[in-house]
Amino acid sequence: MIASEPSSIAAPSLYNAAADLIGRNLPARAGKTAFIDDGGAQTYGELAQRVDRCAGALLGLGLEMEDRVVLGLLDTLDFPAVFLGAIKAGIVPIPVNTLFQPADFAFILADSRAKVAIVSAELLAHYEEAARLAGWPGRIIVSDPRATLADGRRPLASLVLDATPLAQPAPTRPDDACFWLYSSGSTGTPKGAVHVQTSLIATAELFAQNVIGLGESDIVYSAAKLFFAYGLGNALTFPMSVGATAVLHAGRATPEVVSRLLREQRATIFCGVPTLFGALLVHPQLPAREDLALRLCISAGEPLPEEIGKNWTARFGHEIIDGIGSTEMLHIFVSNRPGAVRYGTTGLPVPGYRTRIVGDDGREVAPGELGELEVSGPTAAAYYWNNRAKSRSTFAGEWTRTGDKYRQDEDGYFVYCGRVDDMLKVGGIWVSPSEVEAALVAHQQVLEAAVIGVADDHGLVKPKAFVVLKPGIEARADLVEVLQAHVKSRLAPYKYPRWIEFVPELPKTATGKIRRHVLRARESG
Repeated sequence: MIASEPSSIAAPSLYNAAADLIGRNLPARAGKTAFIDDGGAQTYGELAQRVDRCAGALLGLGLEMEDRVVLGLLDTLDFPAVFLGAIKAGIVPIPVNTLFQPADFAFILADSRAKVAIVSAELLAHYEEAARLAGWPGRIIVSDPRATLADGRRPLASLVLDATPLAQPAPTRPDDACFWLYSSGSTGTPKGAVHVQTSLIATAELFAQNVIGLGESDIVYSAAKLFFAYGLGNALTFPMSVGATAVLHAGRATPEVVSRLLREQRATIFCGVPTLFGALLVHPQLPAREDLALRLCISAGEPLPEEIGKNWTARFGHEIIDGIGSTEMLHIFVSNRPGAVRYGTTGLPVPGYRTRIVGDDGREVAPGELGELEVSGPTAAAYYWNNRAKSRSTFAGEWTRTGDKYRQDEDGYFVYCGRVDDMLKVGGIWVSPSEVEAALVAHQQVLEAAVIGVADDHGLVKPKAFVVLKPGIEARADLVEVLQAHVKSRLAPYKYPRWIEFVPELPKTATGKIRRHVLRARESG
């Protein structure tokens, strides 16, 4: 039986998430590999020592309990050490999307009021520009010991080397702020979601251990980066909770890179996004089934098209477990289950979470009817920083509004129908963009698709599709009619896209979510 709150964190008066994750692996796993990055590996024992020194270094910079530190770090061994070091010291780390531009970094530096930013050398110029744009008075520390700083600033490695290790964790309580995550900005300006100390281990116990059965012998590679809520769980919290090993990569997760890492590192669990799974399936360098050690794959960020899931299983013999999570809930709260995957659905609620689908009046809809998904569980963010209006509309008592439209099929499986603000009304009937997109992706020549609403000559809203074709497929004029007929054969005819535009790529967030508002802005502009 799975409790609604993880048993290990049910009632302590003091609780520190970093101390918990480190303490679970010592002394028994001190010599076991915890993380592997592009430059080497680190054992759990070495990680524990580095965490203590990072904690001491942050305190040595004058940071105090509840102060905030921005982490502009690529996925290297520095990330878990600094992230956990801050938490152990009672300092609040804020991992930030590494693909943001200086104006985005400037917004976060100003909005968070962080006193220090620790950044990878590759991002230093962007952060210096951001500090100038924001008039930010804080201090930038570069993590890379090879970085040459003209003003004599010491890099993180030097500060850590001279720091006095922090022996005892800060006296944080279960409901204290632990870390922040800014939303990916798929619907506009990022929002800072404040998570408490117990959220990390709750996701590990409820999803990683009880749904996917993660164990000490697993090797996890997540294409989703650590700054992303999905990646933070996959590649840090989850493996550390059971003593598994995580593979980190600082660069882009291209099909070539993913194929190489899966083969060389013998990963047993791969965490990706639908776009990447689709790109891998058509890539010539994708390894053969016998060259990999994979036992399971996980997908989130966008709904996994049924065709991609089925083709992946046919190719490799194992399933992709599709689910939905969010920055606000920290990780997946509705998911398919190993051995009981129903492709084309998001699955069932993860034990420990409660869900409901509500209509515009706030009441639960009848089975099978469309509505907005709301979720209640122990990993919900406390609030959005400095955004009271949005906090009140998203966090309604124990329920968190997801902004996602869903219905349940006859067996209770959740079927994704699009974002609330993406839904189209065509001829007085609601149309889900994701449904049309899934139909398009099911065509053998289509790699990706995004659908928005566009007004016709009479001012009536109709679906328009932006389509990325598979490599080697030419964007012929007759292909528009072919794809329109294909959609009509799979959906009610009124749902077909009246216009189809072939594009080389779709605008996305760094986490793989399609930025439909960018497409809408382009059409309206």
